[in-house]
Amino acid sequence: MADTGPGLRYSSRPGRWVIAATVLGSGIAALDATVVGIALPAIARDFRASVASMQWVIDGYTLTLAGLLLLGGALGDVHGRRKVFVIGTAWFALASLACGLAPDTGFLIAARALQGAGAALLTPGSLSILQASFAPDDRSKAIGAWSGLGGVATAIGPFLGGWLISAVSWRLIFFINLPVAVAVIVIAARHVPESRAPGPAPPLDAAGAVTISLALAGLTYGLIAASADGWTSPRVLASLLAGAALFAAFCVIEARGGHPMLPLGVFRSRQFSAANAVTFVVYGALGGALFLVPVVLQEVCGYSALEAGVAMLPLTAIMLTLSARSAALASRIGPRLQMTVGPLLIGVGMVLFTRVHGSGDYLTQVLPAVLVLGLGLAANVAPLTATALSAAPAEHSGIASAVNNDVARTASLIAVAVLPALAGITGDVYLHPAALTQGFHSAMLIAAVAVAAGGALAFATIRNPPRRPAAAPSVEDKESLNCAHCALDAPPLRSAPGDQ
Repeated sequence: MADTGPGLRYSSRPGRWVIAATVLGSGIAALDATVVGIALPAIARDFRASVASMQWVIDGYTLTLAGLLLLGGALGDVHGRRKVFVIGTAWFALASLACGLAPDTGFLIAARALQGAGAALLTPGSLSILQASFAPDDRSKAIGAWSGLGGVATAIGPFLGGWLISAVSWRLIFFINLPVAVAVIVIAARHVPESRAPGPAPPLDAAGAVTISLALAGLTYGLIAASADGWTSPRVLASLLAGAALFAAFCVIEARGGHPMLPLGVFRSRQFSAANAVTFVVYGALGGALFLVPVVLQEVCGYSALEAGVAMLPLTAIMLTLSARSAALASRIGPRLQMTVGPLLIGVGMVLFTRVHGSGDYLTQVLPAVLVLGLGLAANVAPLTATALSAAPAEHSGIASAVNNDVARTASLIAVAVLPALAGITGDVYLHPAALTQGFHSAMLIAAVAVAAGGALAFATIRNPPRRPAAAPSVEDKESLNCAHCALDAPPLRSAPGDQ
């Protein structure tokens, strides 16, 4: 491995290689989440699956991802962030191969669960590598680039998935991960510096990992089963109560354990807790809504898989163009405004999706919603991620990344299980366009209200870092002092002369 040394610069060649590895690694995990969404109708037809089975294809992945993210972050902090990142990438690739070879729905769901476990190792590592590898005044830029390029990977997923499904088969959406994973492993081995938290390696918190995973499994099973069996079903009630009890047990284990994978002390930071609360609300609404959009475009509007993918391409352009600029703006003015306005724009985009029905065209029905949704995401993602990461101590950067990712995935997990049932989309409703349209419109309005609440929560709880007075700058510092503080509660982008 090349000797990059501590404190990489954003504009340096080693810095660009590190960004490439982290973007590609986290990108295949994000890509798979969106790609599978566009493939759900084809998978359902091949396996004659119900709405509940389609929910499990999504939630089987999210369940293990959310349940093991905290462990993945802790493993990276202790045993080496690059090492765990590479192991997770290899695991993800092997599970992707199993998904592509799945003979039935049950096998596919099990393989998706294994895929989520691999993603739990590589996803927190991507952000914590950036936080640990770059110089403090370049971290905001690196995270902004990661957010923008990662957003592109997420947005391009439906297009790529649609093309692969139309050209050959939905199975190719999993096989495509294999060459990308190989590239990530090679780049990481050669160019990514190893880093870990200081001090001796503590024992693994196996009890915490098992407890939170079982808690999420119980809650998810109960929420999905409730759509078919009813909320008063003994099976549903037992599953939900068991999940809630296990979650409470997890909190007790983490509070009393000598070496918890989730140090509850990180939540003493009001900024960290507030950022994660906003993450939960916004990403929950977003995950539930985007689960339904590709299904409706194909089953209601008559789009092919490729056309449904192309319909979301404007998101790619918006995220690519504006995410880095959004990060730079938040560095100058603080994150609060963008974390308030961004969710409101996302909510407006969801409301515009209620205009989608079977007889309209793309330009009048779908495109306006996609454009507004993209603007909201570009405004919100980078400031939200950077704020959550920077509010935790530097030695817990892996845990902070894992917590923020875990909150987002758990919110999506719950929303995918709950939102279709709340909107009346159950059983084989997806086979009946009129009923699916009505349920979709209800779901979009529910999600819009939720995401707008996330914007209000950000306005009430997020605080911008205080502006520090600067002494007279030198000539070479004048430009950088125009944006003295990043969006993080962290060191300034460039200290003014005389700052301590």
